[in-house]
Amino acid sequence: MTAAPRLRAAAPDPADGLRAHSDALRVHADRLRAAAGELERQGPPAAPFRAEVAALAERCSTAADGLALAAARLQDR
Repeated sequence: MTAAPRLRAAAPDPADGLRAHSDALRVHADRLRAAAGELERQGPPAAPFRAEVAALAERCSTAADGLALAAARLQDR
């Protein structure tokens, strides 16, 4: 009796992986923005904290844009 040939799983498309990470970062950015808007903290420390959360959301968006661009460039190859 001979062994059945093993089927190899196709290698994942790198562009798909980049797009998935980009989408995840966008979701995180949206959540951070929503959380910053809903913060109930008041007083002097509240404004800097909101600014930090907003800056983190912006960094997530910027990274998501970069990953989407990289995915598009990979797709065009």
